[in-house]
Amino acid sequence: MTVRRSVRVRAFAKINLTLRVLGVRADQYHELRTTFQSMALHDTLTFTAAPGPFRIECDDPACPSDRTNLVWHAAERTWRAANRRGVPRDVAVRVAKRIPMQAGLGGGSSDAASTLRALDALWRVRMSREKMRSIASEVGADVPFFLEGGTVLGLERGDLLFPLLDAPASWVVLAVPDFAVSTSEAYGWFDRDREASGLWRRRAEGSTENDLQAVVSRRHPEIRRLVGALSRRGASHAALSGSGSAVFGLFGSRAAAASAARALASRTRRMLVTRTLDRARYARLARLVTM
Repeated sequence: MTVRRSVRVRAFAKINLTLRVLGVRADQYHELRTTFQSMALHDTLTFTAAPGPFRIECDDPACPSDRTNLVWHAAERTWRAANRRGVPRDVAVRVAKRIPMQAGLGGGSSDAASTLRALDALWRVRMSREKMRSIASEVGADVPFFLEGGTVLGLERGDLLFPLLDAPASWVVLAVPDFAVSTSEAYGWFDRDREASGLWRRRAEGSTENDLQAVVSRRHPEIRRLVGALSRRGASHAALSGSGSAVFGLFGSRAAAASAARALASRTRRMLVTRTLDRARYARLARLVTM
């Protein structure tokens, strides 16, 4: 297949305003009730015609460039949706990585969703919205959210989506410790600790915190300290995002957010200031740019 143009697209990060683990499904995934929120922090992906096998390049050496990258999974499924034989080819993807990895900010899933949209256009697949959402769910549970953006309720694995009224605009302080937490680790800890820690009981009493926060904090006390520090600095809401390791705090002004970020700056963590995106702005900023 010949690709006659290049496409550039922004892949935006997310936080989980809430994340509640309701149980374990028959397929061994966890049943979730979570509120996703888009943020302006983003990776930038550029898809360019390049003879030979499909390949991924990234400016962050820690980012995988092989089939373990969700971008690759998204490309394979888009190729098959185009009824092409063999493996994807003749496109190189360049990822300018700005979303920290294994931080609960959805960078890999967002990159995958952007790949579905970009390659659908480049390869003229013309998938229906329903088809693209179905493929996104196959690639990863968080991937469908990034086709929507804004403030969204996620049920089942987090991939059954219900757009909500956009949450009030906020500035976001992200504290990213110098350790990563994998999703499988965090849910494994939750499963092992849930009875002893009383997580099920606290949820039944109406807790709105991230249900993974306690178990991750037990292994990494820095998480608890960061949540407390952001709250003391004036955050209206502070919590672990997803399975971590990033902790977020919401602020009413850029000045307050910047002040908190400066106060918490340390050699052992990365501090970022960004802002939330409502659904309409997300749609505008996530548009494909043809070059």
